[in-house]
Amino acid sequence: MMDSIIVIKSEFSNLINDAENIEILEEVRIAALGKKGRITSLMKNLGQIEPEERKLMGQNLNILKQDITSLLETKKVELETASLNARLLQERVDTTLPSRPEELGTIHPISQTTDELISIFGEMGFSVAEGPNIEEDWYNFTALNIPVDHPARQEHDTFYINAEKDGQRMVLRTHTSPVQIRTMQKHEPPIRIIVPGRTYRCDHDATHSPMFHQIEGLVIDEATHMGHLKGCLIEMCRTFFGIENLPVRFRPSYFPFTEPSAEVDIGCSFGDGILKIGEGDDWLEILGSGMVNPRVLENCGVDSQKFQGFAFGMGVERMAMLKYGIPDLRTFYDSDMRWLKHYGFQPLDIPSLVGRASL
Repeated sequence: MMDSIIVIKSEFSNLINDAENIEILEEVRIAALGKKGRITSLMKNLGQIEPEERKLMGQNLNILKQDITSLLETKKVELETASLNARLLQERVDTTLPSRPEELGTIHPISQTTDELISIFGEMGFSVAEGPNIEEDWYNFTALNIPVDHPARQEHDTFYINAEKDGQRMVLRTHTSPVQIRTMQKHEPPIRIIVPGRTYRCDHDATHSPMFHQIEGLVIDEATHMGHLKGCLIEMCRTFFGIENLPVRFRPSYFPFTEPSAEVDIGCSFGDGILKIGEGDDWLEILGSGMVNPRVLENCGVDSQKFQGFAFGMGVERMAMLKYGIPDLRTFYDSDMRWLKHYGFQPLDIPSLVGRASL
């Protein structure tokens, strides 16, 4: 038996020394010390040896186990060190090479324009309100006094979702106006908010996109009148376009949710395919507005005999296209880095002027 121990030690010592990698070394360990390993099997058979020989045999087997374990650990450290050194040689960095070029990112024109408009209205005392993109029919249409047979409710104009709530299909909001409804339901007047966000309509061409951005505004109190609406929007237009005497006119129009309603036009000129804002005798429509329809106030639980106010809405992409000379709306969503590098902006240094409320 003692001769067998000497032979086993010699065999496994040679196998350990010859192991070329961690995987082979692990196979040697299992063959020697695993559950069915040779040394493990010898220790399990000690009970079959005569008592006077068992003690000496047990001591020698323990010594053998310790020696093999020590050899395994030493060899493992050696193999790991060799593997690490090989990786370091292969993966080392040539510090004499020039560094990779780094390019600063730019702010997308939509984000830039949104921040500019939020800053302008923030100076006027507006706060920001936000709401869900997937809306109930009541918030998107009914509460806003939009009749059942209105074209905006048709499949060719609006994205509907099959899920139903109280018999009504959910809808991807066609404007950010539902946030106005939610605000009037949740808060008592006075209210003074702007609502930036994504909106969705079934339309796609050079001036329309199935997903686009709007900023709407709402003011509700006991004293606001049409003069306040005009003053607010004239100041916004002149500040946004940076033209002190920009001509602005209010042209009578119709919206179900405002009465009276008005389209807002700015002065411009067209010549040789070039649009110039603030010059000439032409006019360009940029947004819609009006005094909040009393029916809308009543739908939201607001006393229309006591409170009144105005609302307005504009497309962010349209405002960006006019100010920054971007000819095609579709390019906003092409993910073209060359386009973004040309039309992008460095971060605006604008202080936080408005709070945000999620409804």
